[in-house]
Amino acid sequence: MRTLRAQLVGVLRWTCILMFAVLVLVVLWQVFTRQVVGRPSGWTTTIAQYLFVWLSLFGLTLVFAERGHVAVDILVDRLPEGARRRIGVLVQAGVALFALAALVWGGLRAVGLSWTQVVPGTPLTIGQVYLALPIAGALIALFALEDLWRLLRDQELTATATLDDGIDTSGGV
Repeated sequence: MRTLRAQLVGVLRWTCILMFAVLVLVVLWQVFTRQVVGRPSGWTTTIAQYLFVWLSLFGLTLVFAERGHVAVDILVDRLPEGARRRIGVLVQAGVALFALAALVWGGLRAVGLSWTQVVPGTPLTIGQVYLALPIAGALIALFALEDLWRLLRDQELTATATLDDGIDTSGGV
């Protein structure tokens, strides 16, 4: 499972990089057509907005997978090991349930209801744009369930980003 997680994190990382690069190019084109050409491109605003939504959802999925999200654990850190582990189990189970219920189930409903609604000025439909919800939700649920499994087997959860990845997770300078 660790190999699958590492591969998914790598795909997410490159997907976010690619989406960010495309977002920058779309916004640059938008500014160029508005300021230089004098005829703003009609599709750029819409595509930039939807790219930003996809980038946000996949970015938060990546941060969750790397266990890099913000956690206020000042009280939990003062509890005994057993209590900390139980709270960790509750948190991971809650995240998995939310991801499955709100993002996957709710996202699939939204996709189904809006699959044929065309986004003006683009070849996209609203349903295609909403696909980011169930995809991100399924990945978050997968990562949360793996973390839950590790906690139930008394394994420590650590950040998946390491110094080998070029990311310093030590918190130091």
